[in-house]
Amino acid sequence: MKFKVNQTTVYFKIGDITKESVEAIVNAANSGLRGGGGVDGAIHRAGGPRIMEECRKIGSCPPGQAVVTTGGNLAATYVIHTVGPIYRGGQKEEASILHNAYLNCLRLAKEKGIQSIAFPSISTGIYGYPIEEAAEIALRICFQYAKQNIIPTELHFVLFSQKDFDVYRQTLKKLFP
Repeated sequence: MKFKVNQTTVYFKIGDITKESVEAIVNAANSGLRGGGGVDGAIHRAGGPRIMEECRKIGSCPPGQAVVTTGGNLAATYVIHTVGPIYRGGQKEEASILHNAYLNCLRLAKEKGIQSIAFPSISTGIYGYPIEEAAEIALRICFQYAKQNIIPTELHFVLFSQKDFDVYRQTLKKLFP
């Protein structure tokens, strides 16, 4: 599925983010940048040890922030690591942290001149963020950013399952009828 926002083309698909042929993929990382399960573990496994070497040099990343490393053995040149919030009922500024995670990835991509970036659904796995709420935050911030900036020219949402894809599609229709 494809959608146009200003000069940015936005793609939605079900797939494996580690196989995306974009300049940067986003890693839903943990604060220690040490790899883990889900998207984080998959990126570290597919990208090889160079990613972890750079993560060790960086040290950590607080929730809502983003850092960049090489893509290692991935097709992507870069991995932008961001830490989303652990969902605790929505009372601990989770929405603000998730908003900032997406925004800081986009800002870092612009700073690096990255034209194409692929996002997973940040914080909706083990961190427990309800995907319906997370999809709305992700789409709002990414589309708002695309309306005000010309870089990146491509945004890819690479979703893990048909259910996740359907939630993003329904959210897109709701926000932009």
